[in-house]
Amino acid sequence: MNVLLINGSPKKNGCTFTALSEVAGNLEKHGISTEIFHIGTRPISGCIACGKCASTGLCIMKDDPVNDCIERLKNADGLIVGSPVYYAAPNASVCALLDRVFYYKSAPYRLKPAAAVVSCRRGGASAAFDRLNKYFTIAQMPVVASSYWNSVHGNTPEETRQDAEGLQVMRTLGDNMAWLLKSIAAANIPKPEQETKIWTNFIR
Repeated sequence: MNVLLINGSPKKNGCTFTALSEVAGNLEKHGISTEIFHIGTRPISGCIACGKCASTGLCIMKDDPVNDCIERLKNADGLIVGSPVYYAAPNASVCALLDRVFYYKSAPYRLKPAAAVVSCRRGGASAAFDRLNKYFTIAQMPVVASSYWNSVHGNTPEETRQDAEGLQVMRTLGDNMAWLLKSIAAANIPKPEQETKIWTNFIR
């Protein structure tokens, strides 16, 4: 079993990476392999709603990490997305990436456990955390809980490592993700059948 952890910060080894590493450490203690995927610092275009990905499963734009991320997520058993908090929201680049990773392409991720992790200096964590979780719930991905909302505080990795409660929340998230992955594997229950999708545009 393996979990993909997306580092949505432009800083490869910053506070978000510090939080994700804490989660990854506990996943690995339970025998779950992990990969931290850094989205980098190059611009990531937003979704243009062309719909081409509905037939190919990949985004038509190929000059950024989106398609690489799609392939990695298809092969992963679980997902954790980490982001710094910018103005009480996730980093715009990680939102652009996730818009395109999920738009018309979420069927292969259905029922894979997922969680969000946010890093902030002081405030805005819960709003950013809520924004990220919406990708998972619309894609029918079970959201893994921890002992508090999944956030760490600090302006540098060194400060983040002083957030004892925040790091404990990360470790508990790793434990709970590992438990859920192993429970799903042990149960070996077929996925529920899907109803035909009903689209309602709220107009007469």
